[in-house]
Amino acid sequence: MTIRPAAPADAPQIADIWNHAIRETVITFNPVEKPVFEVVELVAKNCLVWAEGDQVWGFARYFPFRGGEGYRFTVEHTIMLHHDAHGRGIGAKLMQALFLHAKEAGKHSMFAGCSAENAGAVQFHARLGFEEVATLPEVGFKFGRWHDLVLMQKIL
Repeated sequence: MTIRPAAPADAPQIADIWNHAIRETVITFNPVEKPVFEVVELVAKNCLVWAEGDQVWGFARYFPFRGGEGYRFTVEHTIMLHHDAHGRGIGAKLMQALFLHAKEAGKHSMFAGCSAENAGAVQFHARLGFEEVATLPEVGFKFGRWHDLVLMQKIL
């Protein structure tokens, strides 16, 4: 078991994890599956994976919160685990490593955008020190209905 930077060879497994979440859940409001070539680009920097041998069980990445120089110290993140990896502590360990990576890169603040339907994600982030700062009503649309987004913030 190891946490390491994502490599291009990890992209097919990361895409499988991501696409399962896209097809089956509202943890992401995106209804369009991600092709492997796009995942290669998305995880090229600021992305960590939890791997056991050649098996990737989860990934976490951060990226700019908004455009513009004034936001350069604030990031948003994505974390997703393989559907068989929940409850093993992988998510918390990945996030701790991501916090350290972001701090070392000079980042000050990290945001999480959690589907309001995903109480587990809100609780997970609260345990990691994130605080709810806003609920944006009906900003996501997926599976034929509107979804609220809970914004949470952690000062690194």
